[in-house]
Amino acid sequence: MGSNQKSTSSSSTSSSGLPQFTPKDYSKFFTAGALVATLTHAAVTPIDVVKTRIQIDPELARHSLLSGGRKIVASEGPTGLLTGFGPTAVGYFVQGGAKFAGYEFWKKNFVEAIGGPDSAVPYRMPIYLLSASAAEFFADILLTPLEATRIRLVSDRKYATGLVTGFTRLATEGGIREMYAGFLPILCKQIPFAIGQFTVNELCHELAYRNMSDEQRRNLSPFSKGVINLGSGLTAGAAAAFLSQPADTLLSQINKGHGPQGSMMYRLTTLARQAGVRGLFSGLGPRTVMTMGLVSGQFLLYDTIKHAMGAPPGIEIHKEG
Repeated sequence: MGSNQKSTSSSSTSSSGLPQFTPKDYSKFFTAGALVATLTHAAVTPIDVVKTRIQIDPELARHSLLSGGRKIVASEGPTGLLTGFGPTAVGYFVQGGAKFAGYEFWKKNFVEAIGGPDSAVPYRMPIYLLSASAAEFFADILLTPLEATRIRLVSDRKYATGLVTGFTRLATEGGIREMYAGFLPILCKQIPFAIGQFTVNELCHELAYRNMSDEQRRNLSPFSKGVINLGSGLTAGAAAAFLSQPADTLLSQINKGHGPQGSMMYRLTTLARQAGVRGLFSGLGPRTVMTMGLVSGQFLLYDTIKHAMGAPPGIEIHKEG
């Protein structure tokens, strides 16, 4: 994923030039993805709390990130900014692992189906889009119940005391139906997010490396690599935030219980009409700040942890200059 780090992994290479990732390799991808997702999402929990409250609390609707945070601290104390930390950590541990390992899996298999990296170059955009979408779909099956618990804890401080009690109450009172009530809006949010995250990151690295020879790339200093990775991650984070913002707003409303009765699609379209364009993009500023730090941090840490674990580098199908 934009990294040309050499690996000590023992993965073999097929006749098409593709590495043959082993189950052990995928376990390393999962572990690295799980760790980076947990660390980064936990780090931005206070921002996410303020963002969610701006979306669903009329008293905070017109507040900025800073003023909204001050208001929450003033009324609930500093711990108010850490509401939902448990579900965030656990939810994004399993989701992050499944997403990053899944992206590596689907990308490799799509490239292999086309005939190898060289044959895949003209189709790299569809490959990025499909790989990100498929990986996110399966990851969201794991994430959805925990995300529903997190949003309830953030929106109602009296709902439960933490992850276990909140999850138990949700499962007991609502069952599978309520636990997965937000699955469709989560897909609508997370798939565009993953597309922005992975696709834009890949394209930014392609632009950065397009006019470099293999020798120049090998001789890049750690600082230069870090600048490229950071810039690509920040850009990808901004794209991910914008693409997923409307569904993120709707997801918060659905989990709060807003909207009419009926099918999920009917509830989503009704809430979207009621919110309008301005309402759907409420909280975009704070969320963009959050996701730029989130995504750039994830990619920087993911490559570092993968390399430290001896995992193989990701498959590259960038177009040469």
